[in-house]
Amino acid sequence: MNAPLIDPFARAITYLRVSVTDRCDFRCVYCMSENMTFLPKKELLTLEELDRMCSTFISLGVQKLRITGGEPLVRRGIMTFFQSMTRHLESGALRELTLTTNGSQLHRFSDDLYDAGVRRVNVSLDTLDQDKFAAVTRWGRLKQVLGGIDAAQKAGLRVKINAVALKGFNEDELTSMTQWCAARDIDLTWIEVMPMGDDMGDETRIGQFWSLKDVEELYGESYTVTPLPENSGGPARYVRLEETGQKIGFITPLSHNFCESCNRVRLTCTGELYMCLGQEDNASLRDALRANLDTEEPLRRAIRDAIEHKPKGHDFDYSRQKDGQSTGGQMTRHMSHTGG
Repeated sequence: MNAPLIDPFARAITYLRVSVTDRCDFRCVYCMSENMTFLPKKELLTLEELDRMCSTFISLGVQKLRITGGEPLVRRGIMTFFQSMTRHLESGALRELTLTTNGSQLHRFSDDLYDAGVRRVNVSLDTLDQDKFAAVTRWGRLKQVLGGIDAAQKAGLRVKINAVALKGFNEDELTSMTQWCAARDIDLTWIEVMPMGDDMGDETRIGQFWSLKDVEELYGESYTVTPLPENSGGPARYVRLEETGQKIGFITPLSHNFCESCNRVRLTCTGELYMCLGQEDNASLRDALRANLDTEEPLRRAIRDAIEHKPKGHDFDYSRQKDGQSTGGQMTRHMSHTGG
């Protein structure tokens, strides 16, 4: 029962992304609607259940655990969960514990995160312009996020910025964001906007799409770009800008998918396991988790059964849209439901 998790395409599953809440203190336009209906708190896995769930995955070979949301740091008592995961780092069973955050709460929790064994955090930040930041996050406060990044670096956390490439929004900030990150010794990863959830406001997903092929070409006009062979265990492909020495990542689910090397699955805060971000199929693990508190065997079997249904790849495809309407290749759930 402790054999590693291997999917039908001989890929070892060693990376688990866990959404600990669907709630967030921002309302980013590509992630959720402005007036979200959130899950009743009673439907969420308790922090103790999240511990059992993650510990079981770790016993089955998961080596990297990323905590996501919503915004993970708005969940009450979340630091007790991070602290409980420390034991797996200390035993060597878990290689890395990290999180993706909007940065709004880092000024409160950076020291505690470092003490719990977190060494890297990804901060979602699409613009350095205060007005544009307020527009894309709806409720966001740029000054608070930048203060959180400063606090994270002061605590000893390595920060990486994740920026969604949005056509007509942050195209003009490619150079300024790159220089801002370089001055602070922060790596930067660009992400293509994914066709998930409802289109919001006057924008459509296809209208927001800015191919990272274009972004990489723009870098080549101003910098000497060297491809890097490294793999962080995630979907990003990396290059180094020789003039600054910084690492730039590209996550390209549309222009060049990365499915052949996928080693990850996603667990929602209600115990649903999504084997692929770009597919609707999921498996509920909550009943198996609660079936017997004395043994994890029902949960182990449920996890193995789910991994046997992991698809070869995702279904994201903007070409399957006509007149701004999807004819396939788009997920109906919001990104915040699965976890960022």
